Amino acid sequence: MEILIKASQFILSLSLLIVLHELGHFIPAKIFKTRVEKFYLFFDYKFSIFKKKIGDTVYGIGWIPLGGYVKISGMIDESMDTEQMALPAQPWEFRSKPAWQRLIIMLGGVFVNFVLGIFIYICLMWAYGEKFLPNENVNAKDGIWVQDSLAIKVGLETGDKILTINGEKVRKFNDITLGFINGDKFQIDRNGEIINKNLPVDFISKLIDRRKNAEGPIVSARYPFIIAKVQKDSINENSGLQPKDIVTSINGENIKYYDQAKKILSKYKNQDITLSIKRGDETKEIPVKVTKNGTLGIVFGGVSYNDLQKLGYYDLAEIEYSFSEAIPAGLNKSWKTLTDYIKQLKKIFNPSTGAYKGLGGFISIGSIFPDEWSAQSFWNITAFLSIMLGFMNLLPIPALDGGHVVFTLWEMITGKKPGDKFLEYAQVAGFILLIALLLFANGNDIFRLFK
Repeated sequence: MEILIKASQFILSLSLLIVLHELGHFIPAKIFKTRVEKFYLFFDYKFSIFKKKIGDTVYGIGWIPLGGYVKISGMIDESMDTEQMALPAQPWEFRSKPAWQRLIIMLGGVFVNFVLGIFIYICLMWAYGEKFLPNENVNAKDGIWVQDSLAIKVGLETGDKILTINGEKVRKFNDITLGFINGDKFQIDRNGEIINKNLPVDFISKLIDRRKNAEGPIVSARYPFIIAKVQKDSINENSGLQPKDIVTSINGENIKYYDQAKKILSKYKNQDITLSIKRGDETKEIPVKVTKNGTLGIVFGGVSYNDLQKLGYYDLAEIEYSFSEAIPAGLNKSWKTLTDYIKQLKKIFNPSTGAYKGLGGFISIGSIFPDEWSAQSFWNITAFLSIMLGFMNLLPIPALDGGHVVFTLWEMITGKKPGDKFLEYAQVAGFILLIALLLFANGNDIFRLFK
């Protein structure tokens, strides 16, 4: 059922983005009186699930869910209709239109993607605002909790306060991992000493390898020792400990955070000790046993940031926006999404980072949707995908909008139009490159599934 919910959201989001992207080509084509022969959601090789001709245009749904297209008369595109191109140009054809009109038609889809992404982010800011744990709040307390081997390898220690990544102040605590992915260096405060550190070039590669083991976050805010549950048949099953108990001291040693408890418990292996716990408004002393591994046989955690705020550990930032305030907030969110994506794309094309190993296809994209319906999450992901799709289509690769734009700009600057044969060969080369990237990305997905 979870897979079905994820897949349904992915198909809905993808369909919406494809239709609106192609509509961005369709509308200016119609405005400039250019004939559009087909308007398709998904590809219709050999047959269509649905089709209906209205005027000069056949509207339909194909059976191959890898995208969509509009077929514009007199344009060398993925249809590779060379027979039509061999005939004399007609006034209603794309190739007969002035270069500036062709440029607008080709940029229409990208324009719609960027505008849609910005619009969705503005609406999300207006409807939901922002709620997050400020990094400054973690720094103002007692710094981070480091329990991950990769975090240790990059030089982090429990209690460090992460100040900047690539010279930029970290605003949201949950943005630290993304900052490390996009960055090269960071600055910390360790017991009052400011230390600058460099991230290893292959940090992303190590991060990808680490995620194969389904490990938690690289760094965490420091948590109190809150009991989620006592394990069945554990050494302390009948000790009287209960879920939501907060351990405040171990054998008389006061603790504030769980990471402190681990160090203390390691000193009392195979011994009887006493825990001071806070249960609601009461404080209780409970005798327990420590295992030979220095554990208590309990599950730690089960609290959210909201719970921690109620307990007085952290203050969450809650920002509400009026519609006018949501506009710049949405624009800023869109710009950050775009620039972060470009940084990641640069690292993918740098083999030394190992980021190419994380390149994914439809399975990876589908997996980022939640396993239960959430309007906020759905539209947030759709906005991200819209901006990503807009940028990808701007890449100067033949067979993408960006390739057509480059050739049109060349014509406008030099006054020389590339020949039809050249455009055909370029289209084939670009199509082969895109298929290779598609196979690699989806092959990565399949490989990860078998792993």
